[in-house]
Amino acid sequence: MRLEICTWPDEVLEAKAEPITEITPELDELIENMVQTMYESDGVGLAAPQVNQSIRLICVDQTGPKERGDLRVLINPEIVECDGEVESDEGCLSCPELNLKVRRKERVKVKALNRSGKEICVETGGLLAIILQHEIDHLEGVTLADRSGRLKKAMYRKKALRWKR
Repeated sequence: MRLEICTWPDEVLEAKAEPITEITPELDELIENMVQTMYESDGVGLAAPQVNQSIRLICVDQTGPKERGDLRVLINPEIVECDGEVESDEGCLSCPELNLKVRRKERVKVKALNRSGKEICVETGGLLAIILQHEIDHLEGVTLADRSGRLKKAMYRKKALRWKR
């Protein structure tokens, strides 16, 4: 089932998401729905807060938006190491029509649980590292709008509030 994507400045996007303590059938269903929503929205990543669930869950597929071949589901992801710097052009399903250059770490090491609850580690650079950082930002209550300058954010806020009417 396709889920509705929350858009900035929805409150759920500003809150720090809660850790997941148990793998349940309901969580598995949410994962399936998030993956479907991400794919149907032509996204390369989706965090649970973006679908109004304030829990620490992300799904990413760097091969998108048209090809699909590298789906990763991460429960309670945490960046444990990072290095280098890179500038990336980013957009966000929760911040329509906002594209920014964002400074990110070039390489990251992320520890998480997979769908079965087994601990995994993802060490990567390039696009996947950027996507992981972007989605983990959502779990911390940080959106692309928050990474823009004060003036750009104020202008975007006016536009976003008009859309919500």
